[in-house]
Amino acid sequence: MTTIRTAKESDWKEIRKLIRSFPKQLAQEHLPAAKDFFVAEIDGKIVGCCAVEIYSRKIAEVRSLAIKPGFRGRGIASALVKRCVAKAKAKGVLEVLAITGALEFFDKLGFKAFNREKFALFKVLR
Repeated sequence: MTTIRTAKESDWKEIRKLIRSFPKQLAQEHLPAAKDFFVAEIDGKIVGCCAVEIYSRKIAEVRSLAIKPGFRGRGIASALVKRCVAKAKAKGVLEVLAITGALEFFDKLGFKAFNREKFALFKVLR
């Protein structure tokens, strides 16, 4: 069973290790703080992570979504993004941004291209 929870400082090493395993897809510098991450655990091991960085009341960004290869296709990424969006919404944020190449994935979660941009997708929370 997969558990999605807020990351703890003690998870930081494992989160960074997971993100570093995707050097071409994920920014490796200027990562969000550990408190901004959610992690997915199976049998006590972190198998995925995702962060929501809140910039202002107007906008937040879903960042650093990573799932270990053997655990893809189980809905873990969707669950992580939904938790990030829910956190932003609870904080009163109006829009959530995702800069991604995974357009179909984010489209299924309600994100839409902005101004025909291929990589910047927004979800309006109003």
